[in-house]
Amino acid sequence: MKNKNKLSYLLLVLVVAMSGANAFAAGPAAVNLGTAGNFVILSKTGISTTGVTQITGDIGVSPVAATYITGFGLSADATNVFSTSPVVTGKIYAANYADPTSSNLTSAVGDMQTAYTDAAGRTLPTATELGAGDISGLTIAPGLYKWGTGVAINSDVTLSGGPNDVWIFQIAQGLNVASGKKVILTGGAQAKNIFWQVGSNANIGTTAQFNGNLLTQTAINLQTGATLNGRALAQTAVTLDANAVMSTGNFTQPSVILNPTPTQIVTPAPAQTPSQTTIQTPTQNQTTYTTSGSASGINTSTQSPTIVTSSVQNTQTIQAQINVAQAFDVSLTLGSSGADVLRLQQYLNNHGYTVSSSGLGSKGTETSLFGPKTKAALKSFQEAHRGEILTPLGLQSGTGMFGLSTRGYINSHR
Repeated sequence: MKNKNKLSYLLLVLVVAMSGANAFAAGPAAVNLGTAGNFVILSKTGISTTGVTQITGDIGVSPVAATYITGFGLSADATNVFSTSPVVTGKIYAANYADPTSSNLTSAVGDMQTAYTDAAGRTLPTATELGAGDISGLTIAPGLYKWGTGVAINSDVTLSGGPNDVWIFQIAQGLNVASGKKVILTGGAQAKNIFWQVGSNANIGTTAQFNGNLLTQTAINLQTGATLNGRALAQTAVTLDANAVMSTGNFTQPSVILNPTPTQIVTPAPAQTPSQTTIQTPTQNQTTYTTSGSASGINTSTQSPTIVTSSVQNTQTIQAQINVAQAFDVSLTLGSSGADVLRLQQYLNNHGYTVSSSGLGSKGTETSLFGPKTKAALKSFQEAHRGEILTPLGLQSGTGMFGLSTRGYINSHR
């Protein structure tokens, strides 16, 4: 009997090891977007943009016509099934285009409304009225969260979980993200598994960085320079102003083949000797938030660094391997931050497009913030490679936005 129990245990361990994290996804079941998931932006009453917007993925409007898509400089395909635009890496569809576009859009809008109803109708929330509607600064674990009011994000919010974990946010009124604030993903969490069901407007502030699928009862407004890694699925209008909008199907968190966890290179503090540098590797610790109106706490994850020292030579070797092995998978724009910005600055400096001639941003002291100097250096790079980067988009000058075309060029010329 003991041998049998031991064999059963070993078989269980083997099954768990082979199945990996997929078997243990936390949170509710994902919302099925149906054919609405084929669009990065889908609206019933119109999509408008001003400024230099960059969209990756297909967009569509229905039941309104293409005249309700403004600011895009549409060029109809010869078949009149779709249009293209210099600011969209993808196709543009409207209800008055040739078959099968109209019927496809009708199905997609129906699926969008079904997904909204599904998300709004989920029961047994992990917590209700978390933060009394102000979730600023919180780290939130996978789960179902419900508010009878609106939700405000006035400082960065972190969603901490694995690549298959799911978050659903049921918001009865509006969602407002303050300018420059971020919804940050850690632990491998993916934007495609995050669903914001909003009973009114969703307003994403100037230069804010937002992750997840927005399913709104009314409008979605992205203010100047805001970025969305996800989908904007609105039952009224979507308004853009010099934004970067990226489909969750095209982007995942970057990984480094030298280390299975995300690695941040940190510039040495002045007190350190010149022969040493530090590398911070995040490790997971648990913390608990207790919400008012809920008898139980919410287990969430935060990160604390483990410090590893190495010689400058080894660090340079590691960084060189990272830059060669790791493709750029995330679009960036003014106000973006993180390891991808650091790598972009290093690439530009190493290829003669100086971010800064001295101080922060100069070679060897690159930062993780995408500011005006990074934008100017990237613009120079784009214009130096105009034929491969700008001409396919129909642009005459560089945008300084790190989108699909620029990423593709760099990834194929590393």
